[in-house]
Amino acid sequence: MGHPELRRFPDAAALAAAVADDWIALASAAPADRPQLFAVSGGRIAGDLFAAVAARGQGGVPGFTSAHWFWADERCVPPDKSDSNYLLARTRLFAPLGLSGDRIHRIRGELDPATAAAEAGADLRRLAPSDALGRPVLDLVLLGMGEDGHVASIFPEEPVEVTASPEIYRAVVATKPPPRRVTIGHGVLCAARQVWVLVSGAGKEAALRESLAPDGATPLARLLRDRPATWVCVVAAILPPAPASPPTPG
Repeated sequence: MGHPELRRFPDAAALAAAVADDWIALASAAPADRPQLFAVSGGRIAGDLFAAVAARGQGGVPGFTSAHWFWADERCVPPDKSDSNYLLARTRLFAPLGLSGDRIHRIRGELDPATAAAEAGADLRRLAPSDALGRPVLDLVLLGMGEDGHVASIFPEEPVEVTASPEIYRAVVATKPPPRRVTIGHGVLCAARQVWVLVSGAGKEAALRESLAPDGATPLARLLRDRPATWVCVVAAILPPAPASPPTPG
């Protein structure tokens, strides 16, 4: 099992600010001759993060302009609809930073889901190096977590054999609206160099605690078990601070 770093913050704003600083530092330190491959998600905390990065990056963020941008999942809607994860990134991150062009590899949610998944997988395969198992390797995947412990659009109701599919992206029918989606595969998440999971919002405490337990059954728990001992960072704004150590007698 990978051993996640768990960082706690008092609220979502503090979480977004800290992760924005870390992300900018990571991108700025990347080798100039190899564009970074990032995969982002949707959701409220992703929007907060994008806005925090944009506020800090008005003068330009080294490494962001040259990066290639992918998605961890997408709702099967046109790119101008409010449910679109691409639209969230475009309005909160790409437009403020002046990012556009063929380095943005959106999942084409307006297509048939299986077609959109196949196209997205081929696009990532074309640009990403492969690991020893032949899986494409992203530099960083940014995920949220749902109240049921789902990550990307990998839901706990799915049988393990479905989650273990070798597809890079696959079509899914979600248990929450909108139901038709495309998700990145579990194996691609396991292969990524870094995965940061941002957890914020009411009603997620139980799922996060289960996900961090050795025998947890959530998709996030399975990801933590199946990844090698590389860095997974779970940043949470919903857990109380760790108790202070008692004073040393004497």
